[in-house]
Amino acid sequence: MSDPEQDNRKRDLKIAKNEAAREIKSDVRLSTWAIGVAIVVGLLVLALFLKR
Repeated sequence: MSDPEQDNRKRDLKIAKNEAAREIKSDVRLSTWAIGVAIVVGLLVLALFLKR
């Protein structure tokens, strides 16, 4: 029979690993959106500059 404290530790480590993976995916998604918005804004500024 295993120690309940050991089981809790394993479960907590697994939860922490899953949360870390989810956070990385969220960060990548946010970075992608930020890069996309920056490109769109840059293109708008370039278009306004070239239009003059």
